[in-house]
Amino acid sequence: MSTLLSMNSMNTIETTPDIEFNMYEGIKPSENWELDCYSRPVLTAGGKKLWEVLITDSTGSFRFCKTLPSNKVNSKEVRQTVEDLMEDPNIDVKPSTIRFFRGAMFNMINIALNELDVVGRPSRCTNSIAQWLEERHRDVYPNMEGYRAQMGVGSGLASGGPSFLNVRTPVKMPDSLRGEKYAFVALPLAELLPGGSITSENIGVGRLCPIPENLSGDMPPADTFVQGIVILTQRPDALAAWLAGTELASMSCDLRKRNVIMETDIDTRYLMARLNDQQREEGVAFEEGKDALDGLHFVCVQRDEDDDPAGFWLMRDLPSGI
Repeated sequence: MSTLLSMNSMNTIETTPDIEFNMYEGIKPSENWELDCYSRPVLTAGGKKLWEVLITDSTGSFRFCKTLPSNKVNSKEVRQTVEDLMEDPNIDVKPSTIRFFRGAMFNMINIALNELDVVGRPSRCTNSIAQWLEERHRDVYPNMEGYRAQMGVGSGLASGGPSFLNVRTPVKMPDSLRGEKYAFVALPLAELLPGGSITSENIGVGRLCPIPENLSGDMPPADTFVQGIVILTQRPDALAAWLAGTELASMSCDLRKRNVIMETDIDTRYLMARLNDQQREEGVAFEEGKDALDGLHFVCVQRDEDDDPAGFWLMRDLPSGI
């Protein structure tokens, strides 16, 4: 089952003028961490942009925020911040991988993480920190002195991709990632929630992104359908293994060009399939279903429709405006 992100049972570990550190009971910590370092839509007393380092893990078991003076936004400061957190006695599970999605900060973050005993991975598989950033842009920054709404980058899901990415033109999909058939499908949301039949134990390879507790404003009915794409292939294990190595982030339908696009790592886009007239109508339903659930959707790899999945990815488009 996917983790349902809930901010109940919060334990405040540290609160200082420049650090907020909270941990959440009942959430299993992960060795997969997520990081962001960027300016926020707030001006400090000195008229400088507010900069923050945010760190969490993929399950949201903790949240760490540190503000940085603008003259200390560098790889050394980010490295020291991560290192200090890794050594904090409240952290039981040390990171093996730290993902970061923001291409504009790639060089600085990459240098910082290269100096640590972790794998730094540019990736859009950062739903936990994206959810946190959404909350901060909605509930925190507007209430801060010096908030400037015009310094933000908009809000909502952008059909062309999040505005912080330099989105590339789709390229031909490698043969290793190509299936023989594709189909649009849907699953009840209940199957993906706690108590549902789809769990990390029975999906093969892949991942289940956390589902925000306030998905689409309020949690929709459990019989709401989540849209997805099934990839059918005679080599399901091999294809699923290849996909697992791509940092598979999302799927989308370019309805104007009638293309199905696979989004991977930080900015790669693969042309997966073309849509005929009937498939285009299915693509419309796919995109409408994603929009109704704030970008939530899935991809499944199987030998045929009756087989168990060799790989399953529950994903959520990263929102713009963060």
